[in-house]
Amino acid sequence: MPKLKTHRGAAKRFKVTGTGKIMRRRANKSHLLTGKPSKRTRHLRQIAQVDETQYKAIRMLIPYKF
Repeated sequence: MPKLKTHRGAAKRFKVTGTGKIMRRRANKSHLLTGKPSKRTRHLRQIAQVDETQYKAIRMLIPYKF
């Protein structure tokens, strides 16, 4: 069986923790930040966990990060 290719875009966007959780950055943090409250932008700094329903799809994109 041939080697699987890693999806480079997904590899840059997702990180896998030691316990196997997949983490992602939050959206709406790149531009037009002056119109958003400070509280909102502060909370957007925190990384979020990917929903477990998406794990199978992401595992296929980044097979060697597990």
